[in-house]
Amino acid sequence: MAGNVNHDYHILEPDIWPLVGSFSALTFTSGMVLSFYPEQFGAASNIVIWAGLAGLIATFFFWFRNVTMEAQAGDHTPVVQLHMRYGMILFIASEVMFFVGWFWSFFDFALFPDPLAYDAAAGTTTALNTLVGGTEMPKGEFIPQGMEVLDPFSLPLLNTLILLCSGTTVTWAHHSLIHGDREGLKQGLWATIALGALFSGVQAYEYGVAPFGFGGNTYSSAFYMATGFHGFHVLIGTIFLAVCLYRAYIGHFTSRQHFGFEAAAWYWHFVDVVWLFLFIAVYVWGGWGAQYH
Repeated sequence: MAGNVNHDYHILEPDIWPLVGSFSALTFTSGMVLSFYPEQFGAASNIVIWAGLAGLIATFFFWFRNVTMEAQAGDHTPVVQLHMRYGMILFIASEVMFFVGWFWSFFDFALFPDPLAYDAAAGTTTALNTLVGGTEMPKGEFIPQGMEVLDPFSLPLLNTLILLCSGTTVTWAHHSLIHGDREGLKQGLWATIALGALFSGVQAYEYGVAPFGFGGNTYSSAFYMATGFHGFHVLIGTIFLAVCLYRAYIGHFTSRQHFGFEAAAWYWHFVDVVWLFLFIAVYVWGGWGAQYH
């Protein structure tokens, strides 16, 4: 009969928030473009940016609230949950490719330095510099001679240990949930959130004491872009887990239905793995290159 549900899929009700989110994203990006021309648009660009950002935050809150209400109403059938997992896997895959781009640029700058390099001190673009071991090197080479870099076995190693520990605590929380231990779930989430916040604090301090700034050479630019975007992902993951902690306290998750938390755990493990590659490539390998320049 018409109107009877005879499938395992969830047909969404009409919702205004996807439309609001689309226009908010357009508003936000338009404001960013306007900010490139402060003489013409001035404070107007800031108004557009903040209006778009406010719309995006509202969309996140209300749209995610609707998804949570659908889950509590039983609309997330096993088929729906499976497809949500597919969606999260594709999202993480896209994030992997995002970081592949930063690693690609890092190794391209390191292994194939451009013979034309920008000299920040002189403000000019120069050709080849001096002979080093019989090979001409660019003046703005990847790690300039005498440049001091961060010791990988001080703050970076500490942050590596912090993230590795956070991977164990989020796994503890997950296993506790599966076995019906809600107190273990909450304790594991609290520990993971605390470790994520500690990581962000250590990274902020590291940036403050770093012996080089953002510009001046390709190494510093690649360093801050790669590690900075990872730090942003840690911040997002920490917020993700904090929302899961709130939902755990109000009893949303069960041992059989907890994809919201599972997605957060997947994302957190992805952040952990990316950091290991960053630590090895950017800090250890890059630091070794500067030491034996």
